[in-house]
Amino acid sequence: MKKIQASIASKNPAKINAVATAMETLGYAFDLASAEAASGVSEQPRSLEETRLGAINRAKTLSAESVDIAIGLEGGVYELEGEMYLCNWGALATNDGKIYTAAGAQLPLPEEIAEKLRAGGELGPVMDAYANEIGVRHHKGAVGVLTAGLVNRDEMFSHIVKLLLGQYVRGSD
Repeated sequence: MKKIQASIASKNPAKINAVATAMETLGYAFDLASAEAASGVSEQPRSLEETRLGAINRAKTLSAESVDIAIGLEGGVYELEGEMYLCNWGALATNDGKIYTAAGAQLPLPEEIAEKLRAGGELGPVMDAYANEIGVRHHKGAVGVLTAGLVNRDEMFSHIVKLLLGQYVRGSD
């Protein structure tokens, strides 16, 4: 397989590590660049659809560059049967216009967190206060806090990236 020129639409260390880890685990030769890319959605996506669209928009923004693939990752929340859930989406855009999407871990948020989000809060700062830490989104993420560190943000996003890469490789056959 040729060396893949890839770009991740983020400067967030957890997201960059997720992409690099997934590509290394799968044995791909790659060059990985990172750049900020606007999601085109709310700062705090509040539905599965909005979260997915944010990931797609981020990937598409970078796919025009001279890379084989661009990956966008987005975290959000959504309501289901009166309970608020954490959700995560990824998108992979190819330089020939194909888009692949995949979702990852979804788990209910404690009501204490959900109330603050319903009142207009954003998950990152709310989780910092909840965990009494700074920059939770840059390492363990909400998922890490809520699973007692058994699944951290980079691991969760790495799983999504593997789902994306698998579709890409399969679609390239």
